[in-house]
Amino acid sequence: MWKRFADPGALEARFAGSLPGHFGIRILEVGPDFIRAAMPVDERHVQPFGILHGGASVVLAETLGSMASMLALPEGSMAVGLEVNANHVASVPSGETVTAICRPLHVGRSTQVWQTEIRRADGRLACVSRLTTAVIDRGG
Repeated sequence: MWKRFADPGALEARFAGSLPGHFGIRILEVGPDFIRAAMPVDERHVQPFGILHGGASVVLAETLGSMASMLALPEGSMAVGLEVNANHVASVPSGETVTAICRPLHVGRSTQVWQTEIRRADGRLACVSRLTTAVIDRGG
């Protein structure tokens, strides 16, 4: 399904100096229709009670969904975010690492919808998020 080069190391290198890089997001695998990543939960990611901040989960989900959306488009097209939502269903304590998998729900000519499931170290679902992007011509 990918229309662009999808090497995990090359994708992760694009994070340098940006929010995903500062958050320590790692691309673990790019499969035929998914991207799998990991993010530590430390002082950069927690709210005052010492658990994963919902906004950090959204950063992870939006990063993967945006990346997937871009990879699914031919050169000359780009994706911009329209809407992101997240349901936080279990807390994640500081010191753990979460894993996330992003898959397409809809890949159309003008919009795409990507769903990311974020799981705790024990495999329990911590967050599910959807990102909707608009497909536009890079020139305008």
